[in-house]
Amino acid sequence: MNGWILAATVELGGAGAAALWGVATGPLPRRVMAQNLATSAVCPALLLLAQGYGRPSYVDLALLMALLGPVGTLVFARLLADDLAAEPPRAWALTWAAVGLATTVVVAVCVATGPSRAMVKLLLIGVLLIGGNVIASRALAGGFRAVGGA
Repeated sequence: MNGWILAATVELGGAGAAALWGVATGPLPRRVMAQNLATSAVCPALLLLAQGYGRPSYVDLALLMALLGPVGTLVFARLLADDLAAEPPRAWALTWAAVGLATTVVVAVCVATGPSRAMVKLLLIGVLLIGGNVIASRALAGGFRAVGGA
């Protein structure tokens, strides 16, 4: 086991436990935010595992999750807009923690990869993951009225 795999294990253990706790307990807003956290946790873990195992196909899975994860959260925000309007989730600390984790992982893997086309793909994944997470969290908090149907 190398450091990349150990980092992925620790990251998945901590964030996965938090996401599982959020989904298993509490009201609807916490459950929807936990779904967003799960996406934000698995994507950096895939990047770490890709570096640890030397499998570039894991990077493609991370790209797919960075694209589809926030879209899934936005779909939940749209479908559950009436239920979330009464008590919108407020988890900005969690959102910025996920942004910090994604930034740290993407920068570390970019440094290990070096300048190449793979680095451009990693930077794209980072931008999609961070931007999508912030937009999805903002939509869940009721920041975009068009999502809420108003």
